[in-house]
Amino acid sequence: MATFLLEVGTEELPARFLDEAFEQWRSRIPASLDEHFLTPKSVEVYGTPRRLAVLIRGLPERQPDREEEAKGPPAKAAFKNGEPTKAAAGFARKQGVDVSDLEIRETDKGEFVFVQLKIPGRPAAEVLTELIPDWILKLEGKRFMRWGDGDLRFPRPIRWLIALLDDTVLPLTLENGSENCSSDRISQGHRILSPGDIPIPTASDYLNRLRKASIEVDPGQRRSQIAKEAQAAAKKAGGYASISESLLDEVVNLVETPTIVVGEFDPAFLEIPSEVTVTEMESHQRYFPVLKAEDSTELLPYFITVSNGDPKKSDIISAGNERVIRARLSDGKFFFDADRKVPLEQHLQQLETVTFQQDIGSVRGKVERIVHLTELIADQLQLEGDERSHALRAALLCKADLVTQMVGEFPELQGVMGQKYALASGEPTPVADAIMEHYLPKGADDDFPQTLPGQLVGIADRLDTLISIFSLGMIPTGSSDPFALRRAANAIINLTWAADLGINLRSLLEKAIASFTQNHTVKKGDAKTLQASLEKFFLQRLQSLFQDELRIDYDLINAVLGNVDEEAEDLDYKQRALEDVLDVRDRAQFLQAIRTDGTLSGIYETVNRASRLAAQGELDTQTLDPQSAVDPELFQQPSERDFYDALVKMLPQTQASKANRDYQSLVEALTAIAPVVSQFFDGENSVMVMDEDLDVRRNRLNLLGLLRNHARILADFGAIVKQ
Repeated sequence: MATFLLEVGTEELPARFLDEAFEQWRSRIPASLDEHFLTPKSVEVYGTPRRLAVLIRGLPERQPDREEEAKGPPAKAAFKNGEPTKAAAGFARKQGVDVSDLEIRETDKGEFVFVQLKIPGRPAAEVLTELIPDWILKLEGKRFMRWGDGDLRFPRPIRWLIALLDDTVLPLTLENGSENCSSDRISQGHRILSPGDIPIPTASDYLNRLRKASIEVDPGQRRSQIAKEAQAAAKKAGGYASISESLLDEVVNLVETPTIVVGEFDPAFLEIPSEVTVTEMESHQRYFPVLKAEDSTELLPYFITVSNGDPKKSDIISAGNERVIRARLSDGKFFFDADRKVPLEQHLQQLETVTFQQDIGSVRGKVERIVHLTELIADQLQLEGDERSHALRAALLCKADLVTQMVGEFPELQGVMGQKYALASGEPTPVADAIMEHYLPKGADDDFPQTLPGQLVGIADRLDTLISIFSLGMIPTGSSDPFALRRAANAIINLTWAADLGINLRSLLEKAIASFTQNHTVKKGDAKTLQASLEKFFLQRLQSLFQDELRIDYDLINAVLGNVDEEAEDLDYKQRALEDVLDVRDRAQFLQAIRTDGTLSGIYETVNRASRLAAQGELDTQTLDPQSAVDPELFQQPSERDFYDALVKMLPQTQASKANRDYQSLVEALTAIAPVVSQFFDGENSVMVMDEDLDVRRNRLNLLGLLRNHARILADFGAIVKQ
């Protein structure tokens, strides 16, 4: 077994690309080796800002000899009167065998010519030389570049290349005009701590040789070291290092040898909102803030940086970092003080100068629509008093901070600064909180708004964006979604679920679109077209959320939503889902639960058999009362009367289930009626549903239709797959 090293040396790589490259190589290289019969014991991917490397251990020294079967032309074409034709000779020549080696075999498509090939294994060195260029040049990422006069593309110029199989350099050249790069055994040390060439005698020596040259090539080791030493430094300063995972991921890929450096800033800057200071440190400077304690949000006047320089120069590095943060925080304090001199409401007029979308208008216009939508939602929820007035006030002010100096400098603080400035302007706390909360959730790890005003404004804001962009015909397709409309629709649904808001989304869309079209033109179609597009979009998002987040089986999703992609498919379920998104969630989860505990299988056959036959009748899908659809005078068997009486008894339970969304009672009623229906179909007094007497037939089909309609209160059992 051999050890192989590949190192691609570059100028400083973007931190994000390194993570992408690690992931691609960890999946592609083992698959590539397996495909070429060189399965190793391990594939270890490493990298720093100046290099990307893979160390492959336990690699076979050559491929195993193997046999493969090749299929040729049909026997009729290969042989005529027992003699080989040109087709047979050409196939044999292509496979490198004699015509006499060919054999004829019977297949399901007739007789064909086959040949058994013996393929000798090739040396690993030979195979690797062919594979390596693809490993390097087929890496994917953003903003690849060319350099020199060549056509080779990579995120940064490639400066050296190591390809070592044990102690042997594999001959390899990356063609790039006059700047070709050929393989060798020479790596490069740390630019400051160990500059110059680092010879690698054998592939197994790689990690130790680089560590001696002040380079930790293992990103996992750098990550552990940074987290551990940063916390130790923060503890020494009397606090706790706030280390966000995303910032740690980035910093790990910015250094080859991490050195922790502590900096300090003027405690007077602690008067600035901590969100400003933390954003400045993390997003702009890549510093770790220091908190008073692990469970605290209060800052200490310290920060921690990770240096890639000389540890002996840490004091100089710290002083430089302190000068930078002092200037940035001075700007932040100036912006904060200046912004507070003007009441938040006075910024509304400036929103006229901020474009929301060039064909739709300004952010000020968007604010007016958000206020109207918030009012529509409040009407649906029958919201009165302070909560209603707070929601409408928050809707009016929710975008006012966009034109403040602070948000102009720190766009990621929109909403957060709106909250601060609202409080400074004397707005009620619920209004200020709603301004901040209406942007939530911003990411997968964020909480949903906790206040009702924040929830209403958050839904209204996203709904306006959806209506506005859809009116221009800019509907997301494939992976393209520049306005993040899928995320907006998901947030509306998830927010409604999380807060248990009884919103009729279909009615809300209809009223919002009617108001929108009074002042804006729908560029593709009319209001009805826009409504249909948005309804379908929300149904698709429900379908996706059921599958990806709630883990509902696909057939149960179809049973509560209908076929989302079929326009004419059973509109009842689609409309009902949009009219009550809480109810459709509850029904989907309830169906999943009764499938898991076996209850569903007990009623499935009964309901499904009845539904299939009922489809041949004329009864609508809404009628539930047997007295309005069935004539007992037409009964010919006791089983019909029993079926009818069971439906009469079932009616109150179904009506209560529908009103209270208590589907357990409905399923219990369906379970109880199953033996009665079984007797109707197959018992001693069973009936022929499709009787020659049309009145009797209609009566029996209506009995089955009534049972189907009761079950439809829960779901379309015809969409459920038997398990």
